[in-house]
Amino acid sequence: GLREPAPFSDEVEIDYSKPYVRVTYEEAMRGTPSDRPVRVYADGIFDLFHSGHARALMQAKNLFPNTYLIVGVCSDELTHNFKGFTVMNENERYDAVQHCRYVDEVVRNAPWTLTPEFLAEHRIDFVAHDDIPYSSAGSDDVYKHIKEAGMFAPTQRTEGISTSDIITRIVRDYDVYARRNLQRGYTAKELNVSFINEKKYHLQERVDKVKKRVKDVEEKSKEFVQKVEEKSIDLIQKWEEKSREFIGNFLEMFGPEGALKHMLKEGKGRMLQAISPKQSPSSSPTHDRSPSPSFRWPFSTKTPPSSPANRSRNESAVTYDISEDEED
Repeated sequence: GLREPAPFSDEVEIDYSKPYVRVTYEEAMRGTPSDRPVRVYADGIFDLFHSGHARALMQAKNLFPNTYLIVGVCSDELTHNFKGFTVMNENERYDAVQHCRYVDEVVRNAPWTLTPEFLAEHRIDFVAHDDIPYSSAGSDDVYKHIKEAGMFAPTQRTEGISTSDIITRIVRDYDVYARRNLQRGYTAKELNVSFINEKKYHLQERVDKVKKRVKDVEEKSKEFVQKVEEKSIDLIQKWEEKSREFIGNFLEMFGPEGALKHMLKEGKGRMLQAISPKQSPSSSPTHDRSPSPSFRWPFSTKTPPSSPANRSRNESAVTYDISEDEED
């Protein structure tokens, strides 16, 4: 890749021992040897260097397979005399062109009209420029003799961008740019702004700030209202879902066929069973319960003694009865 700006022509050594023989257009299109690139020249003012300038130089660089692009930049003196005042001085314009990636060499103080001597000195094969006639210096087209010599290679202009267009924007919006630079610290004297205009610009700046604040508040209010609406809609939807769920649960519990009714029925049945237990069947045998007789021991002192015959009779017989409960 490129790491340094393009050199100036007075810093480049040319081997004048070899004769200068121009290549034809057909030879240039076929491709020349690596040691003999096609030398293409493009000139201009290049004030406020912009994308239109860069595109024109890109086209000039790509005219032929093997191209060495030389760019001439006119001085301030020539430009002010033949075209008008520039925004950038000549050194700034030289430097801008130097740093364009398509440029191989820069000619400072380039001539306004190309002479045969200049073309021979720089060994130029073709001159690149847009095909629109360029009237200047008392001529309808300063490139007319170049076209007649078969050395002209046309390029296309980039529509919508030019130095004049940029200057027109600045002049049209002068107040905006003046206020912009005052805000950035430039003085009224540096901007050639009168005292009254300076105060007017400061007042306009304050008014614009107030307008901006009001606009910001309106936007924030709209945003807040929108968020509240979205939140309220979300809350209403959630409330509807919860209410439906609550109503469903309520009906499931307290409805005509709800769980509470079944629970009451079951509780009532259990209470009735507890209060009125089931009676035993009438076919089951009944047991007569008689009071148990008193237990009398043979050796009781309260019982009168009996004769031996009676005692033996009593011992052989059961002397007491046991109730059913006691048997159990």
